[in-house]
Order: sequence, then structure tokens, then C-alpha cells
Amino acid sequence: MNLVALLGIVLILAVAALLSSDRRKIQWRTPLAALALTLAIAAVFFLAPAKCAVLDLCNRAVLRVLDCADDGIAFLFGHLADPSGGKFVLAIQALPLIIFFAALVSLLYHLGVMQKIILLFARTFCRLFGISGAEALVAASNIFVGVESALTVRPYLEKMTKSELFLLLTVGMCTIASSVLALYVMALKDVFPQIAVHLISASLISAPAAVCIAKLMCPETEEPLTLGRVVAPEYTPATNVVESILNGANEGLKMLLGICAALIAFIGLVSLLNLILTTVGALPNRVLPVPLDWTVQGLLGYVFYPFTLALGVPAGEAMPLAKLFGERLVLTEVSAYFSLQHLIQQGALSPRSVLVATYVLCGFAHVASMAIFVGGAAALAPSRLPLLSRLGLRALVAANLACLLTGATASLFYRESLQVLIRPG
Repeated sequence: MNLVALLGIVLILAVAALLSSDRRKIQWRTPLAALALTLAIAAVFFLAPAKCAVLDLCNRAVLRVLDCADDGIAFLFGHLADPSGGKFVLAIQALPLIIFFAALVSLLYHLGVMQKIILLFARTFCRLFGISGAEALVAASNIFVGVESALTVRPYLEKMTKSELFLLLTVGMCTIASSVLALYVMALKDVFPQIAVHLISASLISAPAAVCIAKLMCPETEEPLTLGRVVAPEYTPATNVVESILNGANEGLKMLLGICAALIAFIGLVSLLNLILTTVGALPNRVLPVPLDWTVQGLLGYVFYPFTLALGVPAGEAMPLAKLFGERLVLTEVSAYFSLQHLIQQGALSPRSVLVATYVLCGFAHVASMAIFVGGAAALAPSRLPLLSRLGLRALVAANLACLLTGATASLFYRESLQVLIRPG
């Protein structure tokens, strides 16, 4: 299976190169260096001798922080916030975590902690990959934040090249914000106790993976303004600690409402489309030797199926995973992670498949996110809207390829001795 995952990495890179806007202009140092860092980070997480104790400590630390967040939720919602008391309610028992973590990240920004960490990653990316300072800063920022990462390079957006803007969109959709990461930990911690540390690992791996794919699909053909120099993140500081916490909480509330709105709209519309497709598809299914799944998730699953097989998962589990990836594309990663939870509870997936799915789904690579990232960047640089809108769909494809690359990397280093614990219901 590990050899299959290695071949899967080659397949994903080959597809990205075939989809390149100008294969002759690919500067191979950048994608190869980004791939090397992707593999190196995975090797540290999966193979380092001292990893078990350290990663277990990190996992427990994240869960303890989640417990602290639960105190605020329980105070507001009382017994409704206790999932053991009845059916799980996403809007009450999980989504409010986003407000807490957004406030925490805002506080860390105010204290100067986040800027130092992001700048460290940006320097590393700039020197290793040979990309511009603005690109490196965006890639580093997206490990920790979401669409607001564009704010860190606001002074440069008007002058950024086509390749730089493509990378900005790709890395944004291939990664997740730390505030949303907590939501997925809450969703899966009961069936996948080690989920927290693997989501942290996926976030770190996804950034260089996105750079690799972006520079294959849209190589640099111009001279970036910040080439060869590291730039500091643009940040408007709060006047005091309380203001920073309240600002973060308000941003978290906006994100929570946006997620709720997207889930209601997209799940409802996709259900309507599924009704139409399955009704129309019932006729050809009568004559087909093997009936097809005519739902949107099912049809997208057929597209993702060969890539899923190439990730090194058992053949019998490839189609359920492929449908998960298709579900993420149209219904957001929130819906896909909860579907993954149900598959684990049903005992339908092996530990390897659960691990691979966790890594692949760790990204905003869906239609709603594409609109958010294009719109967010265009709001900061209105003159770039025509170019950003043209790049959006290709960047969405690139982000999905980068997420698949992240999953293939995890599968490559998977060992049975990892003892990925899952608890079917």
C-alpha cells in the first residue's frame, strides 16, 4: 500500500503538470523543494523516534484546551451543550468552539506570538522554495488562519503577479483555519481519539503541498515585487487585550454564521439536485448492468475514485472515501468530516483509510470557499477581480490536488505500528 501511495504522489504531480498553464516555464526548484519539505514534515510526524510521547502530549493539550472552551459553551447553553445527554447538535455543541478559538488566535496576535511564528515559516518557505516574500507570507499565514490571510499581504495585492494570486487562492483553499480545526477535533475525538495531532500535522503538510501544486499548474512568468526578500505581515493591532479578545470573538461569530448559512444553503440545494438527478437516473439504471449512483456526491465520487485508489487505501474502501471527497467539494469539509464520523461508527473503514481521509479533508477545497477567497481578495484589491475570478476554478482544482497530495503523503508513511485508534459505534 505504501508503494501505491508513492505512485499516487507521482500521479498527482503528473496531473498538475499536465494542467499547467505553461509547462515550459515551470521552475522545477520550487515544486520539488516544496515536495521535499512536505515529505520531511510527514517523516518527522510519522517516523521520529520520540514522536509518540510528544504527539500524545500535543493531542492531550489540544483536548484540554477544548475542555476549557466547553465551559463557556455549557454556561450559555446549559444541558443542551452536553452531547451525552441526547442527540448531537452541531450548532450548539461544536460550532461555538470557533468563537473561542478565533478569540484565542486574536489574543496571540495581540501578544505578538502569531506574527513571530508566521514569520519563521515565511522565512523558511522563501529561502527553500525561492518564491516571493508575499507568497511565502501567505503560505505561512494559512497554516493558522483562513480567508483573513490575504490581509497579511494587503499592501502587495495590487501588484501581485498572476502566479502569486493563484498561489494565494490555492494555499487558502488547501488549508484550514486553526479556529475551525477545533470543530473537527470535537466531531471526531470520540471515534478517533488521536485526531487533534493528525489535523495539526495535516495543516503543516498542506502548506508546502499547495505551493508544489500551485507552481506546477501556474508557474511564474513575471518578476514578483517581493522576490528574494521576506516581508512582515500586515496587522492592525488592538489597543488592549480586551479589545483583541472581543475582535476575535466577533470575527469567530461571523465565521460561525457563515458556516451555518453555507451548510443550510448548500445541503438544501444539493438535496434538491440529488432528487432531480436520481429521478432522471432511475431510467438508465434499469438497463445498466451495474446501477450508478446519480447523486452529486456519487457522480463526483466516480471522478475522485482513481485518485483515491492511488492513495493506497483498500480497494473496497476507495469508493466511500471518493464520495467523501466529492461531498467536501460541494457541501464543505464540515459535512464531509461528520460523514467520516458516521463511516467510522459503522466500522466501514480501516485505520489507514480513516487516517488518509482525515488528511485529505483537511482543507477548504470546496465551491463555497472558492467564492469566499476570490471575493475576500477582490475586496482588498478591486482592480484584480477579473483575474481572480478567472483563476478561481483552476485554483479549486489545484487545492483538491494538493489535498490529495497531503493524503498520499500520510499514506506513504503509514505503518501498522502507528496503532491509529478508531472506535466504531
